Order: sequence, then C-alpha cells, then structure tokens
Amino acid sequence: MLTNQKNSILIVDDEGSNIIALRSMLSGNGYTAYAATNGKDAIETATDFLPDLILLDVLMPDMDGFEVAKVLKATKKTADIPIIFITGLDSKDAETKGFNLGASDYITKPFHPEVVRLRVKNQITTVNGMRTLSAQSDMLKRQADALVKLRNSMAFNLASMIESRDDTTGKHIERVAKYVKILINAMLEKGLYKEEILHWDVGNVAFSSLLHDIGKIAVPDAVLNKPGKLTEEEFAKMKNHAPEGEKIIDRIIQESGSEEFLLSAKTFAGCHHEHWNGGGYPRGLSGTDIPLRGRIIAIADTYDALTSSRPYKPALPHEKAVEIITNAKGTQFDPQLVDLFVEVNGWFKA
Repeated sequence: MLTNQKNSILIVDDEGSNIIALRSMLSGNGYTAYAATNGKDAIETATDFLPDLILLDVLMPDMDGFEVAKVLKATKKTADIPIIFITGLDSKDAETKGFNLGASDYITKPFHPEVVRLRVKNQITTVNGMRTLSAQSDMLKRQADALVKLRNSMAFNLASMIESRDDTTGKHIERVAKYVKILINAMLEKGLYKEEILHWDVGNVAFSSLLHDIGKIAVPDAVLNKPGKLTEEEFAKMKNHAPEGEKIIDRIIQESGSEEFLLSAKTFAGCHHEHWNGGGYPRGLSGTDIPLRGRIIAIADTYDALTSSRPYKPALPHEKAVEIITNAKGTQFDPQLVDLFVEVNGWFKA
C-alpha cells in the first residue's frame, strides 16, 4: 500500500448538513475531502481533482446522482473513480440501476457512522491496492524493457563483431533482419502459415535473425576472407558455421533458459542454408521439415548475398536477384514463400 499518499474523497450532496455529517464521520482517517452540492459542480470537481472515491447522493435537483455517474463513467479521465451512492431510497430497482451504471457500493440514509467508515475504507483499500499493483507493474515493465534493450544491444554488438571478421559482408546481418521482418509481416497480412506465426513477436523474431551467422566465429580467416572460389575442403569449413552457430546459441540456452529470442536465433543459425529439395546443409532437411524460420531466412539471406558485391563477384541488380530466387522455387526455396516474395520484393529494394 502507498502509505505516503493521502487519499481524497469527493462528497456530493445538495444538503450541506449531510456533507458536514459525512466529513465528521470520516475525520481522523487521513482523507482529503472535497465537496459539491450539485451534479455540475461534482463533475467539474471530479475532473479537476481526480479523487480516489466519490460519495454521490442519488436524489438531487436538476441533475440526479444517476445522471452524474453516467457522465463520469463515460469520461475517460474519471471512468475508473469508484462511486458509492448515498440514498434514502429503499428500492431494489434503484440499487440495480446504480450498479449497472458502475457503482461500487451503496450507503443508505440515515447514516450509520461505522458502516460509512467501513465501506469507505474498503473502497480506499481497493484503490490503494490497485495503485500499488499498477506501480509494481510499471516497474516490472521498465525492468523488462531494460533487459530486452540490453539483450538486443549485446546480440547486435556480438553479431557485428563476428561480421567484422568478414571483410566482404558489411551490414549483411542488418539487411537480412530487415528482409525477414518484411516477409513475416507480409505472411501475417496474407494469412500464410498463419497458425504457426500467429503468436510470433515479429520484432523479436526478426531481431533474433541477427545471430544467424554467429557460427562464422569458428571459420578460419583465410577461408572467410578468401577472394576467390573456395576449395572443397574450404567450403566444408565454411558450411560448418551453421551447426557451430546452433551449438553456440544452444550453450547459451542451457545456461540462461529457453527464452523465445534464443530459440528463434538458434533456428535461424542452424537452418538458414537448408534447401526445400533437401540439397542444403547442415542436415539436408527438405520441405516442411525445415523450420519455417529457416525457410524464411533462406530467401532473405540469398537475396542479400546476390545483391551485395564480393571480391569474387559483382552485386547483381534487384531484378536479377528476384529472377534467380523465383527460378529456385520448389528447389532451393519454399514455393509459397517465393510467391509471397515476388509480391513484396519491392520492399526489399526500398
């Protein structure tokens, strides 16, 4: 409970004697009390001061308590303020109407001081409890946001450090993450593989793809930066970056827990070179045996490789890269994802 905050109560009654009586009953409980003698003033005071609780008389001239409550509950700023109706009416219909308008409780006239104090205390306790929970929730959210920011920063910098060993790929990881995000958003829009991706956090999944080449830390510099065609032995060492990346992230998972970001990154690292027809590596998976993340990043990774210059090849124009990927539909790439890529490839060039 927030003990350092003085709770406030707005008492609304057209009879000054009732206001005095209620203030007297609640004195000594540490409340700040406001008063209003008509509906219009009640709405203005509630909007200006945002009390923690409103004691609202039902029978008032011009604008009765039900009308006041209706306005307050329909106004975003005051909608959550609890209302206890004060009434001399002994009517189930009136009581039902009040609760339907959002009343939290009723106090009947003539007042019984102990009943008034207890009912007010119950509502204030609830208000303070909700305020404490809200404050704790905000604090936990800030902490969670800070942890995500720290994790993302570490992942980005780790991926960038590894990429810096490869003189040829500048900003490859960032571009691939961008393309992965484009494809996933398009899949959601088109309903493609919707059952599988419905609960994905798109930003989280796309960002985890930054680590898809983390296994290159195990590839010798001479192989990684060779300006010409790799020998069969050198290519075998290069291919090893996929299972090595998977192992590295798996060790992190074992030590820190199977958080979605890491599980996603592991899949990207281990499966981004698998081919739809089974001709890829490291496991030679085919079709839908390849995890969907692997099938998505295969297109993103290949597009960036084709449109980027290397010491052993020039960068291909966008149109040529689209043509090559389209021609590999059903062999290297998931046919449905290729069709989607053809629809949205303009976003890759943007």
